Amino acid sequence: MTTERTLVLVKPDGIQRGLAGEIITRLERTGLQIIGLKLMQISEDLASRHYGEHRDKPFYPGLVSFITSSPVIALVLEGPSAVSTTRKTMGATNPADSSPGTIRGDFGVDMGRNLIHGSANLEDAAREVSLFFDDSELTEYSRSTQQWIVE
Repeated sequence: MTTERTLVLVKPDGIQRGLAGEIITRLERTGLQIIGLKLMQISEDLASRHYGEHRDKPFYPGLVSFITSSPVIALVLEGPSAVSTTRKTMGATNPADSSPGTIRGDFGVDMGRNLIHGSANLEDAAREVSLFFDDSELTEYSRSTQQWIVE
């Protein structure tokens, strides 16, 4: 099984609602390993690079306004199938379509306030991780529990 990396953002609503710890705990419980983590205020420049694919869409200004409205927690998760595992744990983009037991299914109410961002695929993950983290901010380490998580 190939090890992957993915970017996760606990969005401003997750921070403001005091759900950051719960969100991070749920992600850690999947067995994925946190190799980068920081609290940050996203600038308009970073937001425009992150959401560049949506620049010509009518909802773009709202995306930028929201993601820059409050601090976020950015983290990089690493492990087998990190992208798909994270996406399943997050739930569907629209919380109304998310299953109970997912982050958005349990805590989300509105599509515009869906608590968390996770890279959609490996290509997006590579681009997004490099937008939010320098290589020097990512830490490689081994956990004694890894043998109980991955065969």
